[in-house]
Amino acid sequence: MYVSVATEPGGSAPNEDWVAGTPSLALVLDGLSTAGLDTGCRHGVPWYVAQLGGHLTAALAEYERPLTDGLADALERVARLHPECDLKNPGTPSATVAILRERPDFFDHLVLADSPVVLEGAGGITVLTDLRVDEVCQDLRAETEQFQTGTPEHRASVAKLVAAQREIRNTPDGYWVAGAAPEAAFHALTGTVAADDVRAAAVMSDGVSRLVTEYRMATWENVLDRLREGGPTSVIRRVREVEATDPHGRRWPRYKAGDDAAVAFCQRT
Repeated sequence: MYVSVATEPGGSAPNEDWVAGTPSLALVLDGLSTAGLDTGCRHGVPWYVAQLGGHLTAALAEYERPLTDGLADALERVARLHPECDLKNPGTPSATVAILRERPDFFDHLVLADSPVVLEGAGGITVLTDLRVDEVCQDLRAETEQFQTGTPEHRASVAKLVAAQREIRNTPDGYWVAGAAPEAAFHALTGTVAADDVRAAAVMSDGVSRLVTEYRMATWENVLDRLREGGPTSVIRRVREVEATDPHGRRWPRYKAGDDAAVAFCQRT
């Protein structure tokens, strides 16, 4: 398959998204916000997603290997890179994961948390995502959405929400993301579809998917059409145009005015 990619930070802070494409693999990682809280790690989220992305790409070069096994192996290898850090800290750097892999006659997919894989076929659009994070801390999320983005009250509320999420992250009572423990890989949502059922696909962080899911300023069909016509950068540009009309989060309450964005667009060759 032909894969084109783009990523862009949401503001002045370093980009915590990561994207890669090979002739058989599309991969997006979305580093989780630390909200200024202690992580126990001296390296930071951008370092973490870069290391995980590289190791995961290498681990999945063998196309018969299950995606969950490759992810577990990559998580273990990255943990070994910084044993001096407190990897048991509930805020240890972590990320969502979205993968699409082509192998003879099939496409495999994996999603861990809310970065989706979107498949376009003769029967329409299929969206593969993991929204378990939306089921937790709903009261604190509603509290955060009361405040104007960027205000001291909003920042304090986001920090309170993130702190609560951390306590149930990667536990049976919470939700799962890629962190220090390989076990998280086996809680990902996975599947396989026949290659003939896929004409094109997009793998993205929620900084891109929110154009459809939260802002409702496009349909998935619109997004796929824009990817075909202008490539990944054109979709990210559209997200920024929409966000610029609501810089304080009044119409669309959110954690930050602009989120990091990453997308890989896959076309059959």
